[in-house]
Amino acid sequence: MSEGRVAIVTGGAGGIGQAVAGRLAVDGCRVAVVDRDGQQASSVADAIGGLAIQADLSRRADCRRAVDETVAHFGRADILVNNAGFQHIAPIADFPEEMWDNLLAVMLTAPFLLTKYIWPQMADRGWGRIVNISSIHGKVASPFKAGYISAKHGLIGLTRTAALEGGSQGITVNAICPAYVRTPLVESQIDAQAQSRKISADEVLSQVMLEPAAIKRLIEPDEIAGLVAYLCSDGAGAVTGAAWDIDLGWTAR
Repeated sequence: MSEGRVAIVTGGAGGIGQAVAGRLAVDGCRVAVVDRDGQQASSVADAIGGLAIQADLSRRADCRRAVDETVAHFGRADILVNNAGFQHIAPIADFPEEMWDNLLAVMLTAPFLLTKYIWPQMADRGWGRIVNISSIHGKVASPFKAGYISAKHGLIGLTRTAALEGGSQGITVNAICPAYVRTPLVESQIDAQAQSRKISADEVLSQVMLEPAAIKRLIEPDEIAGLVAYLCSDGAGAVTGAAWDIDLGWTAR
């Protein structure tokens, strides 16, 4: 349980982020729901009694503001879940350079900045939990996803470095590496992969996404939220620097 703690969840307006925000609220956290979609963030925050913060995390000033507004509203910040992300699928030769910049800004630079800005809050209290939502693609690669895969690999490196620095201050930092989760992002990936590979959406699911998996289904967002909740608990105080696979056996071979 995280009774009385304050959590920031980025990308909290839908998918994994919405599930995480809801689960942390059930566990007793007060939650700041940070998302580019301010209207949907407000809807999620209202449902769980939290705070909505509209922010474009590709902007450094918005990363700073997300932490400042959380602390101003709740008086503290104890937990950070870096979940915000998006996808672009294209061969490297055709990959738009501005898209590369934006992917890394949202999925690698923003987690670094948010970690930097929230760190003093955690260090002052001698307790903090940071959970970075990486991906199984933070450990292995697939074609046509250069930006996403580079950012997710980098996020694991950031996780491990922050864990080493945070150990003496009571701050744990871990990453979660899911395979394909049933979210709007994955649904859009299926369509994009179908176009890139010139096969049907059903063939993408069976032949590409689920072919390496031992369990042939998509992961549900609530399953990711359950692992986040554990890593944010007092019971996970000895767990840090880990990159947790929740991948249906995707990497077992």
